Amino acid sequence: MIFRQLIDPETFTYSYLLGDERTREAVLIDPVLEQIERDCALVGELGLRLHCVLETHVHADHVTASGRLRRRLGARIGAGACAGVRNADWALAHGQCVRVGDLRIEVRATPGHTAGCVTYICSDAGMAFTGDALLVRGCGRTDFQEGDAETLFHSVRDRIFSLPDETLLYPGHDYHGRTVSTVAEEKRFNPRLGLDVCLEEFREIMAHVDLAAPKRIAVAVPANLQSGLAPCPV
Repeated sequence: MIFRQLIDPETFTYSYLLGDERTREAVLIDPVLEQIERDCALVGELGLRLHCVLETHVHADHVTASGRLRRRLGARIGAGACAGVRNADWALAHGQCVRVGDLRIEVRATPGHTAGCVTYICSDAGMAFTGDALLVRGCGRTDFQEGDAETLFHSVRDRIFSLPDETLLYPGHDYHGRTVSTVAEEKRFNPRLGLDVCLEEFREIMAHVDLAAPKRIAVAVPANLQSGLAPCPV
């Protein structure tokens, strides 16, 4: 498998390119609009055909490149069935699979950060792409976009921590330079969702997370509900 982890330095957003070596089909997870030229160039340099773009959720801090990638490269767009993305090609339900050449990507609904969050699992490679549901030693906030602490707690415990301990977890963001974790590490060391934290403790933690609204939320959410094709500054 071809794999690249890419970052948008302004928002610390990770995007992930996975390609099948035999068929040269590829998928890009959570692309950022400002990085579209970089990502298109990389797809071409590696001799890949972008089969699809997958969104882990409707992002509030950046505008997605998915709609423009569909126009430029013919990629189909997939998003969680509960995300509300109005012009996605696929509304992906829990348990559904996406095929990208010989790669099989399982969809698991992991709401709680937003109502439409999903995690993408490539079991053959031992990888999971968790978006903002589970971060390295943290998790996404639960105070907007129909977020809910109890829902997130059960999503992570039941649908991410149920993966094999050695599964590599790739987050949607990291603000400290960390690129990857494992199920075993997060079970042991995550201060919010580790196995030593109970539901009531997690609710209390999330009730006192005091964060400003994302700077671009008023632009990003409406644009991302249209796959980044709504009017936006870029």
